[in-house]
Amino acid sequence: MKKTTVKAIYHPDTDSACARPLFVASVSAGFPSPADDYIEGQLDLNTHLIKHPAATYFVRVAGDSMIRAGIHSGDILIVDRSLEPRDKNVVIANLNGELTVKRIRIKQKKLMLVPENENYPPQKIRRDMEFEVWGIVTHVIHSL
Repeated sequence: MKKTTVKAIYHPDTDSACARPLFVASVSAGFPSPADDYIEGQLDLNTHLIKHPAATYFVRVAGDSMIRAGIHSGDILIVDRSLEPRDKNVVIANLNGELTVKRIRIKQKKLMLVPENENYPPQKIRRDMEFEVWGIVTHVIHSL
């Protein structure tokens, strides 16, 4: 087991549209339903997943400390720097010069970074540590 860190950082390309057909009919996760040929419109993932383009970036994850949050090694996270960190947000944080992804816990003016894997302990943030939140994770992209 290895801790979860940021492997790479990417900037979104919001200048190019990537609109794909969006079907009106929902896909059944139970019994199949009859196919519906009606297309509702176009869906551009840039506009659907990125609310603040100038403040958004992507990171690729390495490690397994966030698996219970649905974040796996190799996943791409969409991160918004314009959002204020709140208790229980999943964040990208700079901790002593290393980027990491963890759930932030804010209680009684004390900060902790909490992994979503019982094999890793929470990290208390002390005043003598270098610490900065680099953004809030808003979406996770991973292959099946």
